[in-house]
Amino acid sequence: MPEDRPLKFKVRAECSTSKARVGRMQVLHHHVDTPVFMPVGTQGTLKGLLPQQLEELDCQIILGNTYHLGNRPGPEILDKAGGLHNFMNWKRALLTDSGGFQMVSLLKLAEITEDGVKFRSPFDSSECMLTPERSIEIQNSIGADIIMQLDDVVHTLTTGPRVEEAMQRTTRWLDRCLSAHGKPHEQSIFPIVQGGLDPVLRTKSAKQLTQREVNGYAIGGLSGGESKDEFWRMVHLSTDILPKDKPRYLMGVGFALDLIVCSALGVDMYDCVFPSRTARFGCALVQTGQLNLKQGQYSTDLRPIDETCTCSTCKTYNRSYIHQIVTVETVACHLLTVHNIAFQMRLMREIRQSIENQKFPEYVQNYTLKVFPDKNYPRWIVDALKAVSIELL
Repeated sequence: MPEDRPLKFKVRAECSTSKARVGRMQVLHHHVDTPVFMPVGTQGTLKGLLPQQLEELDCQIILGNTYHLGNRPGPEILDKAGGLHNFMNWKRALLTDSGGFQMVSLLKLAEITEDGVKFRSPFDSSECMLTPERSIEIQNSIGADIIMQLDDVVHTLTTGPRVEEAMQRTTRWLDRCLSAHGKPHEQSIFPIVQGGLDPVLRTKSAKQLTQREVNGYAIGGLSGGESKDEFWRMVHLSTDILPKDKPRYLMGVGFALDLIVCSALGVDMYDCVFPSRTARFGCALVQTGQLNLKQGQYSTDLRPIDETCTCSTCKTYNRSYIHQIVTVETVACHLLTVHNIAFQMRLMREIRQSIENQKFPEYVQNYTLKVFPDKNYPRWIVDALKAVSIELL
């Protein structure tokens, strides 16, 4: 692969027990330390936060959504602005999805053929056709450092011939995406492993994709309603096949325990709307789960959300204050989003440090014990960690 490729990835430390590793990804706009959690800014903004606040929270990379940005503001305005980085004043790394996920989330508005996906706009009912070529064209206008191929996405619980059809079509669409790519020296296309919950199809998909010249890979089609037991097995299988010298991105995962377990299984990148969305519902993330600050028990609680957290919300405001304004005043959403993103960033930093210090198994054991002090661990967590030689206390 040429030295001027737009993404360089180096594994800097590996856990001697599990498949966990620490890496550094260098893209055009910034470096990204992995394992990394990427907050989702669907419309070129993370709801409740300014880009500068994300920088202050040590966030190195965020997501944008191709389907929504393609509708509004549209590629013409993004081209005039010089891409989404300039448009939203974000100086660090960006990743965009392909728009393919909307095949599931907007299925009633979409029709899928070999050409692409025909959508009826949820805004004005106008029709648009999202082909692999058009997806890449929009993503070239957005200018994200990492862009995703358009994949044929089926609901996780789909079975039968449709799963194989989608998997094979995803590979064909990848080749069309690579051919259409107008900025290969600035942006890296990640292919997406599909195959549903069928280990044979998922193996075939991963092997097909690794034959293409790309700078990283995504694992798609999971975290959509399947059992956790099925989920971790597909992740484990996929990371076993995908190359060790390239980043592996597990799409749509953001719960703390999922991030810890999947890092043990060899995943490097994650994204999810969960931390910012749950903030809008009045919930703050803590190690034991969530605090629903709408509940009356917090009305006189003058403690910070988390006494061990150093974010500006925890240093300045208490639970009682947030309780009074939560889901009523927009500032409450802002305060909780700051804390929840800080929580995710700290979690990933702790994971990386524990791997670098060869203490990752102990970190996993201690974290899960705090969440489940009675040691009543979910079976899937026990089995997933055992598969990579980590035994819980």
